[in-house]
Amino acid sequence: MAEDDSGLIDPVTGRPIKRSVIAAMRAEVANTDAIEGRPPFAGHFATRMRPELLGGIIRAADNGSSLEWRIVQEEIEELYPHYHAVLGKRKRGVCQLPVTVRPASDSAEHLRHAAFIDDWLKSGLLHQALFDVTDAIGKGGSVTEIVWDTTATWKGKPAVQPKELLFREWRFFETSWRDGDTIWLRTMSGATPETLGGFAELIPHKFVVHRHKSKSGLLIRAGLTRVVAFLWMYSMFTLRDWALFTQAYGMPLRVGRYGPEASATDKSVLWKAVSSIAGDVAAIIPKSMEIEFAKDTDRKAGAELYEKRLDWLDRTVSKVVLGGTAGTDAISGGHAVGRQHRQVEQDVERFDAGLLGTTITRQLVQPMISFTFGPQTEGYPTIQIGQPDQVPLNEFITGVAAGVPLGMRVRADDVRERLGLKAPEPGDEVLAAPAAAPGKTPVAPLPDDPTNDQQSRRLFGRLLTLHAEAAPELVEQLTERLAGEAAGALAGMTAKVRHAFDQASDMHDLAHRLARLELPEREFAEAMARGMALAQLVGQADLLSEIGARRH
Repeated sequence: MAEDDSGLIDPVTGRPIKRSVIAAMRAEVANTDAIEGRPPFAGHFATRMRPELLGGIIRAADNGSSLEWRIVQEEIEELYPHYHAVLGKRKRGVCQLPVTVRPASDSAEHLRHAAFIDDWLKSGLLHQALFDVTDAIGKGGSVTEIVWDTTATWKGKPAVQPKELLFREWRFFETSWRDGDTIWLRTMSGATPETLGGFAELIPHKFVVHRHKSKSGLLIRAGLTRVVAFLWMYSMFTLRDWALFTQAYGMPLRVGRYGPEASATDKSVLWKAVSSIAGDVAAIIPKSMEIEFAKDTDRKAGAELYEKRLDWLDRTVSKVVLGGTAGTDAISGGHAVGRQHRQVEQDVERFDAGLLGTTITRQLVQPMISFTFGPQTEGYPTIQIGQPDQVPLNEFITGVAAGVPLGMRVRADDVRERLGLKAPEPGDEVLAAPAAAPGKTPVAPLPDDPTNDQQSRRLFGRLLTLHAEAAPELVEQLTERLAGEAAGALAGMTAKVRHAFDQASDMHDLAHRLARLELPEREFAEAMARGMALAQLVGQADLLSEIGARRH
């Protein structure tokens, strides 16, 4: 190992990392520093925003000078309440999804790698940083600085893992004017000639740079704020006009008149008098002049115009950020509309989770494994955010309940996992199906390939024994009779159900196939009705026999 080498291998280049770089990876290099060009506050533009100013700021960003645009992005999120609310909802939605680790394979070494990442996740460091990483949804990108701990241990052996994940302001960085995608750090001391001064290239494996494009194209033109910017500006104008209208609404207009002999001082005194009565809805004119005021016959409609425009702008922002309005606004349409909009939001959520999981895997997990176990040629663990697509719980329960009696084998652990239950341990109090009463014949599970006659006998035998303590020979006779009557109907039902099981690709597909089956239920229902009637008669007869025995 060379004297300047640290012993850590770069997972991308495969070369040893220099000690000077490792020293920088252990420290903070992109913190707030006014001397380095990263001041804590960088001015405001919202208070004087106009269409021409906003357009000029966006054009400057497209040409490689994005500082003002990044400041405006921050202000829009702060000053536009509706955008702040819907964007926060989208960010919090993906941040609350479960985070799991998937090993590269089932080999012992890959399972060991996954266990190392999983143990680090339990520290909660990533969970705290996810909200800051998702800042890229609105701005197009976000940067999180990693402070590495190169002296950590895991199960008694040296390990390298993040000690801190620090959010860095998006305005601390600039997008390269060369390719429109590479991120540079604003700095003075670390500036390089290649970046034309004032910027420095990011230290490899020192930052998590999350790119979240709302549209295809250059990074500088990505981010939801790009779409929302003009909507925010028009909303701000409308809100200001509405405030002025509300202030003046219902106020009487005061008109002061002065004569030709009035001096400038007299006019000033008159103006102060009329304007101080209430608000600025006032004027002064010479006595020889007249002003005609047109009466507004429908001021209420004028007031509603502002509200309608603001509501339209807000609903449009909801569509941009969430894909619909049902998640933020009460609309007519009932449960079906709300459910449809929730499905759209779930699609957006899965998209966000997929991008986020890929970024964390490539820029955080892979360096951790490479620094601790060495570069891998057969794969790295992956981070999965959210649950995989699953059959809805009610369809899952229905499918299991329908399939098990027909011979489908289901692992109990899979059912418990889907329901969020744990297997009982010795000594635990458990809830279970009631045991069969003494003297009653429990119904055994169906064999793998039962005949129709066997199914019928078991079904009606269970029906009879549930209703009464009938004599065994009587139960046998009734069972034989009812089984014969129902065998034909049951045969048609069983064949179709078994065919659905054979053709289904998964539980979701099976549920839809079972729902579409057209089973001969009329004949089977008639046999069931006769069976229940006979069972009731058997129960009554048994009760009468017991009463008669007690009397004697």
